[in-house]
Amino acid sequence: MNKVIYVLIVVLGQTSWSQAQDRSVLSGRITSNTFDLEGVYVINAQTEAMTTTNNLGAFSIAAQVGDELVFSSIQFKESRILLTAENFSDINFSVKLNMVMHQLQEVVVKGYNSGINAVSLGIIPKGQKSYTEAERKLHTASDLDGHVGLGGSVALDPILNMFSGRTAMLKKELVVEKKEAFMKLLERMFSIDHFVNRLQIPLEYVKGFEYYVVDNDKFTAILNSKNKTSTEFLLGELAVKYKEIIASENK
Repeated sequence: MNKVIYVLIVVLGQTSWSQAQDRSVLSGRITSNTFDLEGVYVINAQTEAMTTTNNLGAFSIAAQVGDELVFSSIQFKESRILLTAENFSDINFSVKLNMVMHQLQEVVVKGYNSGINAVSLGIIPKGQKSYTEAERKLHTASDLDGHVGLGGSVALDPILNMFSGRTAMLKKELVVEKKEAFMKLLERMFSIDHFVNRLQIPLEYVKGFEYYVVDNDKFTAILNSKNKTSTEFLLGELAVKYKEIIASENK
C-alpha cells in the first residue's frame, strides 16, 4: 500500500514538473485610462503562479497556450484572458483593463482659505457683480424689467410690493445689512483696546461710536478700501467729534 502511494506521488510530481517545463515566459503589459498601472496582480489560474505589474504596467509570467490569466486589482475590474498561440508570438501583447467606478456615499464640503470660490471653479463669470441676501430680495421685489413677458405684460408683484411698502422695508433691510458688514470690518481692523486706550473712547460708548462712524459715508468708503492708515486717520478725527457729543450730552 505504501509503495502504491509512493508511486502516485512520484508520478504526480513528474507530471507537475513536466507541465512546468512545457510553459514559457510570457511578457506583456496592461493598459488603461490611468497612469497608475503598478501593483496589478497577474495570476495563472492553472498553476496559481502569480506576479505583479511594474509602474509601466509590464509583467512576465510562466504560461502556455490554453492557460487562463486573471488580472485583479482594487482600482480595476477583474479581467480573464484565455491564452492563444498568437499571444506568445505577439511582442506587443497587452490587456486593456477597465477602472472600477466607486459611487460616493457622502460628500463633505470643507471651507478652505486657498482662493477656492465660485469664480475660480468657473461656476460664475469673473467680474460678475455678487449680491448679498438683502440685495437679492430687493432686486427681486422691485425688478419690473425682469417681469416683462414676450407680450409686453408686466407682472403685478413689483407694483404690489411698491404700494404695500415691502420695497421700502427691503431697502431699509439692505441699509442695515451694509452697516452690519461695515461694523464687522471695523472690529476686525481695530481692537477694543484701540478704541479705549488710543482714541480715549469710554468702554461703555465704544459700540455707539462704531455705529456713529459707519453712518459716515466718507468713512465707510475709506473703510471699504481696507486702507488701514487712512481709516485710522479719519477714525481719530471722528473720535474727537464723538467725544464732544458725549461731553455735551453729559452736561
